[in-house]
Amino acid sequence: MTSAFDLLTSPAILFFVVGMAAAFARSDLHLPDQAAKTLSLYLMLCIGFKGGVEARLAGGGPDFAMTAALGLAFSALAPLIAYAALRRLTRLDRATICAMAATYGSVSVVTFAAAQQHLTSQGVDFAGYMAAVLALMETPAILTALILLNRAGRGQPGERAKVLREVFVNAAAVMLIGSFVVGMISGERGLERLEVFVGPLFQGALCFFLLDVGLIAARRLMADGRKMTPAVVGFALAFPVASAFLALILARQTGLAQGDATLLAVLAGSASYIAVPAAMRLAAPQADAGVYVSASLAVTFPFNLLIGISAYAATAAWLWA
Repeated sequence: MTSAFDLLTSPAILFFVVGMAAAFARSDLHLPDQAAKTLSLYLMLCIGFKGGVEARLAGGGPDFAMTAALGLAFSALAPLIAYAALRRLTRLDRATICAMAATYGSVSVVTFAAAQQHLTSQGVDFAGYMAAVLALMETPAILTALILLNRAGRGQPGERAKVLREVFVNAAAVMLIGSFVVGMISGERGLERLEVFVGPLFQGALCFFLLDVGLIAARRLMADGRKMTPAVVGFALAFPVASAFLALILARQTGLAQGDATLLAVLAGSASYIAVPAAMRLAAPQADAGVYVSASLAVTFPFNLLIGISAYAATAAWLWA
């Protein structure tokens, strides 16, 4: 419980709360559009670069390859299921549904860190390459959501090729994929050169970014709070749990170790509130952050910290007993 409290009271999360409080108080606080876009690009550069470094450090062993394949499959396919469920259960607009789908296909770094702490306290071992699996799972969901948003797969072959090109040359995709490749190529030596830029400075930029996200989310909620319906809240609770338990079943069938399976389940059951908002700010600014960010941060994130992680770890212990 202490680690959950520490995470919920971390500066980045508290700045999100400050942003929401300022908006509810009708403050004129705001970040200029260009500054917000620059912050988004910076965060994606850091996320992609560090992920590439972690992937290179992990090497290409069979255990890592199997776990990475499962993680990539979850990240790429989960948005398709989420999209179909949200279209049936809610009346959200297409852009917001796609952003929600990306949110619940991508992952939360903070939730992953909390899960590592929990396993360590329980004496359960896990592989260091799980950090690379986390990095690999951040981007595919965003690409799948952008394809859904642009109606890829419909129309003439030439139109599909044009849509796919627009998805992969989009600023968010270029920054995430490009920085990931740079991280893989440069490895630890490159990380040493950019350590301050992608380390300590990242935390400060994240606080600014989540402050702005809090402002936007609260203002959109005030404008139309009816979108946070029971169906949306129910999805924010049920979908991550279903994804996590499916991940545990598949991990058991493929022979993953208990600790690695638990972390994979936590990743499958988490929701992004950094990478996806940063990408959607650029790729789909019309998507309602008041819905997809609030669902992730106000519903799924605290649920996982207080209940989900312990439940997934206990289920893994039972399955692997």
